Amino acid sequence: MPLNMNKDVFITCAVTGSGGTQDRSPHVPRSPKQIADSAIAAAKAGAAIVHCHVRDPETGAPSRDLALYREVTERIRDSDTDVVLNLTAGMGGDIVFGNVESPLPTREGTDMIGATERVAHVAECLPEICTLDCGTMNFAEADYVMTNTPGMLTAMGRMMTDLGVKPEIEAFDTGHLWYAKQLVTDGVLDSPALVQLCMGVPWGAPDDLNTFMAMVNNVPDDWTFSAFGLGRNQMAYVAAAVLAGGNVRVGLEDNLWLEKGVLAENYQLVERAQSIIENMGARVIGPAEVREKLGLTKRARK
Repeated sequence: MPLNMNKDVFITCAVTGSGGTQDRSPHVPRSPKQIADSAIAAAKAGAAIVHCHVRDPETGAPSRDLALYREVTERIRDSDTDVVLNLTAGMGGDIVFGNVESPLPTREGTDMIGATERVAHVAECLPEICTLDCGTMNFAEADYVMTNTPGMLTAMGRMMTDLGVKPEIEAFDTGHLWYAKQLVTDGVLDSPALVQLCMGVPWGAPDDLNTFMAMVNNVPDDWTFSAFGLGRNQMAYVAAAVLAGGNVRVGLEDNLWLEKGVLAENYQLVERAQSIIENMGARVIGPAEVREKLGLTKRARK
């Protein structure tokens, strides 16, 4: 198939995530100030979008605390650095089953809440973008399931659309794209949609190029997509995404390393991605062009 290289590329920086990386690198931000400062540094390095989770400032554990989201949002908006804010809405769909003979009751780590509560911080902070994990899947842990039922996704998607916040569909496999297209057909999500192709997340789509192109080929032509690969393949997927016609995501949520033996900071990963993109002959676009491309309205502090 012919190349359909993207010549105008935006970079998303996934700043901290919710995985257990807080004790594996001193650069993983925990407090709202650390998260906001890291996001601002990434924006200054070339990221047009920053994708933010929040963590307990003391332990680094993932959190859904509205006050933490509010502080991160306000710190970023009060800075002199323009950037598109993307907040996760993936928290609150975690089931950890008991053992294989007695799966119920569920175990510690289960965090299941309703659609309204899962979107509460989005309604409070009104970011320009928020994520919508478009399917249920097994993760690496033996008995952990990320749970996003069709009913839950329909309810959350309608809330996001009604709030005027653009959902970024996080697709971990081709079936997630199939359902995302159904959400658009049903009028739950507006078209053209925004998609993040999540490659190499156990046990979703593996990060080989055949699977990646199957994912790309399932994205409607008028939609906008980005892609990332976990760990050592993060920078390889910067090049792959651009060659396939997409945009790119880097950041400490997905990868802790700048190179072998060297722990990264978010801004360094953005700088490396920008260098790859520009050396391929493409241009990195900023937040104003992203807003125009995606139909976003810049929001100020309330």
